Amino acid sequence: MAGLSDIEWTDATWNPISGCTMISPGCTNCYAMRMASRLQSMGHPAYTGVTRKSGGRPVWTGLTNLNGEALSTPLRWRAPRKVFVNSMSDLFQDGIPDEFVRRIWDVMQQAHWHIFQVLTKRPDNMLRVVTENRLPTLPNVWLGTSVESGKYKSRITSLRRVPAQVRFISFEPLIGAIGKVNLSGVHWAIVGGESGPGARPMQQRWIEEIKTQCKTQKVAFFFKQWGGVNKKTTGRIYRGRTWDEFPKQTISIAAE
Repeated sequence: MAGLSDIEWTDATWNPISGCTMISPGCTNCYAMRMASRLQSMGHPAYTGVTRKSGGRPVWTGLTNLNGEALSTPLRWRAPRKVFVNSMSDLFQDGIPDEFVRRIWDVMQQAHWHIFQVLTKRPDNMLRVVTENRLPTLPNVWLGTSVESGKYKSRITSLRRVPAQVRFISFEPLIGAIGKVNLSGVHWAIVGGESGPGARPMQQRWIEEIKTQCKTQKVAFFFKQWGGVNKKTTGRIYRGRTWDEFPKQTISIAAE
């Protein structure tokens, strides 16, 4: 599954892997589980067996499918795009062969006119795979981690150790206060509330403490959404405006 995206901070999604596993509370209401379940019910081969029903709702089974036929997709997109890699999965979850990650890296290196945004809840795995396989630090590949509350701030420490020209944090779904956070070595922060059925509310003070620290530590700040059961009704206006900052590297990379 790949194509144009309505996710506010990217242009397109690319999913050479489908299926995932839950690792922390931020996974509980993951939109990808619901979407994968629908695609599975429609007979989409890439999503065969990746979800099951539990308590009337879809959950991951732990099965992952490697979609080799999707690897070349970005090479066919000639206009430069920001591409969210594995929006329906996690490239660095346990069980993904290093060899397949290397193949994805090769494509990202070949498709140098795109910016690839790789987001994981497992930055320790990312560090291991990148270093053990000596994957090159590519100027068009941004590496990030998700942090849903202060309990998981250690992921930022792991991310900081990963070689990357651009590092970013997705504080989404933001389901708890982050508190004081060291953003050194981080270039971009995304903040967003949980959306969809069972969405847990986000508090304004949680947003403000992140935004204030981004300003102090000179990190680009992007406010994605308030979230809620219907995110369209709550919108993405914060303090009277939208906040759509991107890392400064965006301009120079896109111009190459």
